[in-house]
Amino acid sequence: MSDPQHTKEEPVEETFISHLVELRDRIIRAGASVIVVFIVLVYWAPDIFKLLARPLMQNLPRDGKMIVTDVTGSFFVPMKVTMLVAFVIALPFVLYQIWAFVAPGLYQHEKKLVAPLVFSSYTLFLCGMAFAYFVVFPTIFRVMAHYNAPLGAEMTTDIDNYLSFVLTMFIAFGVTFEVPIVVVLLARMGVVSIQKLKQIRPYVIVGAFVISAVVTPPDVFSQLILAIPLVVLYEAGIVAARLVIGKDGIKNEKAAAEQ
Repeated sequence: MSDPQHTKEEPVEETFISHLVELRDRIIRAGASVIVVFIVLVYWAPDIFKLLARPLMQNLPRDGKMIVTDVTGSFFVPMKVTMLVAFVIALPFVLYQIWAFVAPGLYQHEKKLVAPLVFSSYTLFLCGMAFAYFVVFPTIFRVMAHYNAPLGAEMTTDIDNYLSFVLTMFIAFGVTFEVPIVVVLLARMGVVSIQKLKQIRPYVIVGAFVISAVVTPPDVFSQLILAIPLVVLYEAGIVAARLVIGKDGIKNEKAAAEQ
């Protein structure tokens, strides 16, 4: 005689295994997309690194150069940069694989929200990276060169250290530009009301300057470059949250606060 408990649990186990198999396939497809883009770009790896290093090279003294302190650094650093570029290019397909795996478990109204959310998050992250590359890097390197000149110190850096600095800045500004998305989500899910978002504005401003002091070099101008966009993006998030929630949602929030 078969065990009834075992008979009931078997479909659950089969479903769990099928989900694991699907997750494995999605991960393989996502990883393969990154590798394919990397293979296409690897021939131009030195040129890609030169493009990444341009903001620094333009602010070095005449005949200034970057140095290599690791024997294999001149090979692996451009490869790392190219892999990161490949990941950024393939990220929409990677996000699609995540979406395809999660979508069957979402409600219809959640599906409608996720698609624009993913697209806007990706776009804002790219905007943050572009802002760091075109605005922040030239400004910081120019300021650092100005500090070094009176000391008679030669401004140069190891390519591996430069890559670490650039990645830190890219992540910092990419995440910074996600602030409107976070604000909209908090308001949309009812975690924080629009009125509360306005009330905590002074704390957000202080927090923005604290974060910028930790992430950026220790000069006021570099800190302002990160702190001001943080505050502006927070305000943009409040405006976007008002549009997403609508007038009826704001009225309901006010009514709930008055009770």
